Amino acid sequence: MDIKMHIQSTPNPNALKFVLNVPVKTEGKVTFKNVSECANVPLAQTLFSIEHVHEVYFFDNYITVTQNGNGDWDALEEQIQKMILDNIQNHNPNFQIEETQKAEKKTNSNPEIIKIEGILDQTIRPALQMDGGDIQVVNLDGNVLTVFYQGACGSCPSSAMGTLKAIEGLLREGYNPNLVVELAS
Repeated sequence: MDIKMHIQSTPNPNALKFVLNVPVKTEGKVTFKNVSECANVPLAQTLFSIEHVHEVYFFDNYITVTQNGNGDWDALEEQIQKMILDNIQNHNPNFQIEETQKAEKKTNSNPEIIKIEGILDQTIRPALQMDGGDIQVVNLDGNVLTVFYQGACGSCPSSAMGTLKAIEGLLREGYNPNLVVELAS
């Protein structure tokens, strides 16, 4: 199969989305923050070998790569594209991450979180995913929902406050008017 790729900018100036015509993650999504987290995903390990690569996010048919802000995007983009194209043939898109599975099982069993996930799926997730990121529900404790930004959203200046307040507003309207949404530390 002829592998094709196109690169999309994201609202985060430090992240680019590399979209392929083949799957990179068939089930779920995962964010790697360093090379030690991706021991069983050689493609992610390879990307971390590029200077300034700070985070790698796999979802569906794209990889979002975030740099630390010190790299030149023109040079980085070329290196990243080459690394992906050189390694995608041997990449297993069915890889599993144990920590991700544990977190999903924990949150997927709570009926309140299932309601929240449904609202996020219908409202905010499509936009975040188009921009090369996503949001993961970490915990619900009373009226406090803790979330974690993934991919391009993780270090995006607008996600820290603007998007978080929008998410809180949508969930207050559709789920609980007293809900507070906080970022996981």
